[in-house]
Amino acid sequence: MAHLLNWAFLILIFPLLLNLASSKTLKRDVKALNEIKASLGWRVVYAWVGDDPCGDGDLPPWSGVTCSTQGDYRVVTALEVYAVSIVGPFPTAVTNLLDLTILDLHNNKLTGPIPPQIGRLKRLKILNLRWNKLQDVIPPEIGELKSLTHLYLSFNNFKGEIPKELANLPELRYLYLHENRFSGRIPAELGTLQHLRHLDVGSNHLVGTIRELIRFEGCFPALRNLYLSNNYLTGGVPAQLANLSNLEILHLSYNKMSGIIPAGLAHIPRLTHLYLDHNQFSGRIPDAFYKHSYLKEMYIERNAFKPGVNPIGVHKVLEVSDADFLV
Repeated sequence: MAHLLNWAFLILIFPLLLNLASSKTLKRDVKALNEIKASLGWRVVYAWVGDDPCGDGDLPPWSGVTCSTQGDYRVVTALEVYAVSIVGPFPTAVTNLLDLTILDLHNNKLTGPIPPQIGRLKRLKILNLRWNKLQDVIPPEIGELKSLTHLYLSFNNFKGEIPKELANLPELRYLYLHENRFSGRIPAELGTLQHLRHLDVGSNHLVGTIRELIRFEGCFPALRNLYLSNNYLTGGVPAQLANLSNLEILHLSYNKMSGIIPAGLAHIPRLTHLYLDHNQFSGRIPDAFYKHSYLKEMYIERNAFKPGVNPIGVHKVLEVSDADFLV
């Protein structure tokens, strides 16, 4: 009986295996990969052997290329070519790989702008271009990537304003824009992203206030980490910031912010790290911060706090440890 079941299984699955083996890679994708191959340089080319990027039976798929079968054809669903010293402009032919869900070219030496054709990649979920030398403005067409969950553009030379079109990405969870040359204000529209957990715009040339950023009611409902450090932000910390009830890390260091720290901030239930150092804050740190159940670190140095602001030791860098909560 067992033998019969095994034969029945093989009879059922054999046509599927035959179809997979005989499936051809979509000509559109083969053409695009060969154009990319011609522009990437020898470090990638040596690993890209054969005529079919998805493999042809005798040869495996090209390194960093992942394919899947759709009907009678195979299509490229992921291109992950990173840390191989690719030199040259962003390969525009990438935008012809319309079934891509992952595009990872991080830690290379790509230059020039992201082409506006990037908006064609409607199925893209992860776009990782960090640690390159990309420049110019972010094209507004990036807001057309409706499936995007992760966007990594940090450590480049992007300039201009952060496009408000990023708020058109309903699935976005992680947005990394730090270490660029962005200017202007952070678009408050980003607060409408219902799933955004991590927003890092640190180390840019941004201006404005936090009050402007959180002006929409119910904004940033899922946000856990907010990095605004090393910019030119002014104004105070608004009490409404305490409405971001899922916040765990708030990084405001190295700005030009002033005013007092509202006690309500100490009631953010899961806050673990608070960085206020190198600003112009004044007044006192409310005692509630020192009784917080989760707060691990709070940096307050280089401000204008009143003497005695710190009831637990020296007024410089304050590192709150678990032992401090036992007092």
